[in-house]
Amino acid sequence: MGWLFAVALGLQEKSGKAVLRALLPIAVGHAASVGLAVGLLAAGKASFPTGILPWITGGVLVAFGIFKLVRPRHPRWVGMRVNARDLVVWSFLMATAHGAGLMLLPVFVLGEDNPAPCHGPSCHDAAGISLSSPGGYLAAISLHTLAMLAVSALVALVVYYKVGLAMLRRAWFDLDRVWAGALILAGVLGLLL
Repeated sequence: MGWLFAVALGLQEKSGKAVLRALLPIAVGHAASVGLAVGLLAAGKASFPTGILPWITGGVLVAFGIFKLVRPRHPRWVGMRVNARDLVVWSFLMATAHGAGLMLLPVFVLGEDNPAPCHGPSCHDAAGISLSSPGGYLAAISLHTLAMLAVSALVALVVYYKVGLAMLRRAWFDLDRVWAGALILAGVLGLLL
């Protein structure tokens, strides 16, 4: 949802450049949140037997998705006049509150421990990134963040220059329930695979 914040800032400053300036701090906060979740998984790998991690991550995803369905509130600590630091903190909190990093945990758990789709000397995920080292974790988080940044930039610029917020007032629907469902689905799939 960072694209919406970027559009709002662009409209306030009447500048497409403000939309673009907002996106990098939003991506940094998102990456920090995802990195925290993946770091906690790495600590879990060092502390728990490997066979139990898919159950823990799947259970956490399902539980968090149910929590978001029951209580879909957002923190309301910041207004619309923010600086880059505020955007990083806001993005970190929103990505953490929505469980963005949690969605990647099944990939990290199954990416290493499921050798079935692997061919050749080492196992890599679909992007060719080895998920068995800190460098692989960093590469995967970076790839995820770049994809999020590209999609956010595209949506923000299309809304700012073409669609406008008036369209959003007529066509808006609450993505929190969709996101909660995606968390639950990812958890269930992580448990079944």
